[in-house]
Amino acid sequence: MAGVCQTQPTCGTRALPRGSSPKAGPRRRARPQTRTAACQTAPGTPAPYERRRPEETTLYQVVQNHIETFLAQVEQETGTGLPQFVKTEFEAFLECGILAHGFLRLRCGDCAHEKLVAFSCKRRGFCPACGPRRMAETAPHLVEQVIPRVLVRQWVVSFPIPLRHLFAAQPQLLSPVLQVIHRN
Repeated sequence: MAGVCQTQPTCGTRALPRGSSPKAGPRRRARPQTRTAACQTAPGTPAPYERRRPEETTLYQVVQNHIETFLAQVEQETGTGLPQFVKTEFEAFLECGILAHGFLRLRCGDCAHEKLVAFSCKRRGFCPACGPRRMAETAPHLVEQVIPRVLVRQWVVSFPIPLRHLFAAQPQLLSPVLQVIHRN
């Protein structure tokens, strides 16, 4: 993965392989580095990458504090609880963007400035960061490759209700159907 360090216009950032250090040889504990004047953001350049902090949002805190109570209450009221895919969405949301659940270390080749980029859940159901990103990445493909060149305001795939329940309970059945729709 390559990118551009936004702390300096001439600065290039590259990803270090997992478990590697910038210097060859045995792994050493990284020394804290002070940022030099050459690494400071120049006027007129884009703002440097700032890690989003999902753990500080109200939504994250509410889900984290009440998910167990919510799941227990649903199970008590319905007798069956929520489907597994819903529980998986909540679990993925609670891990999305949290450094403790995985990250990539980026290092600028010129000024040695380092950044940690937390892994995301890449889900579309519940996560307010990944859902819109995935939608923005998929939309150009649908417009350019899938939807015919006619005036279209909205594209909807609808299944009969019994199939919706089947797909919700067994999502592995939905994937091949959506692949056919997506290709055609």
